[in-house]
Amino acid sequence: MDSQGRKVVVCDNGTGFVKCGYAGSNFPEHIFPALVGRPIIRSTAKVGNIEIKDLMVGDEASELRSMLEVNYPMENGIVRNWDDMKHLWDYTFGPEKLNIDSQNCKILLTEPPMNPTKNREKIIEVMFETYQFSGVYIAIQAVLTLYAQGKETFNDGKINKLKKNIYI
Repeated sequence: MDSQGRKVVVCDNGTGFVKCGYAGSNFPEHIFPALVGRPIIRSTAKVGNIEIKDLMVGDEASELRSMLEVNYPMENGIVRNWDDMKHLWDYTFGPEKLNIDSQNCKILLTEPPMNPTKNREKIIEVMFETYQFSGVYIAIQAVLTLYAQGKETFNDGKINKLKKNIYI
């Protein structure tokens, strides 16, 4: 929670999996495949307990992938299909997973190094305009990993700075 009592959502949208949860937790609440599927043959059918819908996302799509045309909205950490990415975020923030009121939350998203500016701007636009989060922050995945390992050694009160040389 932030200083005003709002939840802070953390979402790592990967090419293969989405990992999402809340700030302060040691582990993500949900990990699911980052895929969107549409039926190859349009029909209303039920396979086991799962009903085949016109659009299936995440775990649902993964379970029935043999009956679906499957798309991954991201490629190498960059959004390639914005409509499918929005479906993936609807699934993430909706009742299937986090079930949040995004207007009363802030969000921390991850991005790969060298993420194009247009991609970052579009993500921020969608988070504010479509989901109406009260705050959005995008951070590079590797930097967040360093912070999680305690590699941040100097804080001047304004900007966090890494003073150690990190060798990979």
